[in-house]
Amino acid sequence: MKKIILASKSPRRKELLEKCNLSFVCEPADIDETLNQNLSLQEAVKELSYRKANAILKSHPDCIVIGSDTIVTLDGKVLGKPANEQIAFEMLKSLQGNTHQVITGICILSQNRNFQDVVTSNVTFDSMCNEEILAYIQTGECLDKAGSYGIQGYGGRYITHIDGDYYAIMGLPLHIVYEELKHIGLY
Repeated sequence: MKKIILASKSPRRKELLEKCNLSFVCEPADIDETLNQNLSLQEAVKELSYRKANAILKSHPDCIVIGSDTIVTLDGKVLGKPANEQIAFEMLKSLQGNTHQVITGICILSQNRNFQDVVTSNVTFDSMCNEEILAYIQTGECLDKAGSYGIQGYGGRYITHIDGDYYAIMGLPLHIVYEELKHIGLY
């Protein structure tokens, strides 16, 4: 069986891929992660996932590489990982009472296979008072997450509704990955 590499350092993606019950290693891609401004957000995220997987495949041509990327958008504006607590506060303030989109691109790449897909999910945040936002920021959870929250952690308590793939919101569309790995004969 071919070696599987997850082109990520995300502990959430690692945890999710472990649910597929396959042996794999993590090797983050050292690439420029700037989104291609000439593409739609969905296509840009999918293309970034491909670039991550392709960078790893170049040095491991006999492997199957999984690349993924996730962005949070509100009214077409990308909300990345906050650089500090003030930016996290502003992002969380903008999300409250609104529905935003979480876009996750996925690429599964080998020498003879190039599978790419993108999943867009809608997430609705409850209203939060300033004290709740500040208390959430103090958990430390929001500083390494796009959009300043983690749905799988403390941030989940502020989510009133999701329309889409919960695991894609976390960073890896698990069912799509499982089905593609099954399709290429790993099960």
